[in-house]
Amino acid sequence: MIKAVIIDDEPLAISLVKDYLSSFKNIRIMQECGNGFEGIKAIAEHQPDLVFLDIQMPKINGFEMLELLEEPLPGIIFTTAFDEYAVKAFEVHAFDYLLKPFSKERFDKAVNKWIDQGSLPAGQNKTQELIAATLPGREEQHRVVVKSGNTIRILPVQDIHYIEAYDDYVKVNIAEDCFLKKKTMHYFEQSLNPAQFLRVHRSYIVQLAQITRIELMGKDSHVALLKSGTKIPLSKNGYAKLKVLFGLSL
Repeated sequence: MIKAVIIDDEPLAISLVKDYLSSFKNIRIMQECGNGFEGIKAIAEHQPDLVFLDIQMPKINGFEMLELLEEPLPGIIFTTAFDEYAVKAFEVHAFDYLLKPFSKERFDKAVNKWIDQGSLPAGQNKTQELIAATLPGREEQHRVVVKSGNTIRILPVQDIHYIEAYDDYVKVNIAEDCFLKKKTMHYFEQSLNPAQFLRVHRSYIVQLAQITRIELMGKDSHVALLKSGTKIPLSKNGYAKLKVLFGLSL
């Protein structure tokens, strides 16, 4: 029996997916969820094989929810009104996407595609690729969603002091804590507002408002001193960028 979870904030959309799934006797709907928080709990509890996921939802969107999933990862089929141009960026990574309103014929094609491929080892890799390839969203101009244990936190970007490369993750540092997030430095460099954040080193992105001064640490070596007292190393390129931004003549 194939286990499935439906995650969508529109009751009519959930009803449609349920109706279309009724013809697939080997698929059992484990839970219907109205937002990403419920979705994460349902996936952890039921360990579904397949998830029908909306993108635009309250609280956290579908892409943010995907980042917070723990292995084993389910297959993902988008059911979304998200504009087609943006969805195409994920087409090669998700099993399929259904652009609302979608027909029963189009729905069956997506599910059968998953049934043909989902049991293969490449199935989980598809979801991993999707999470890794998630494009910067408008939300991350203003917030970053992180998970600590069983707690999900939404961090306003103004609370972030700096972001640090940490093996296959990044470490998001705020005043009293830090959080690991499975994203790349390049992702945050592209998604955060460049008027607020600057990549000053291969391994560091800093909130400009947190910098109190720049110190010389040796010949051609500088660090940025933050309000917290943390010292962030500056690359030559990062130092040059800060000189321009701050109007320095050091």
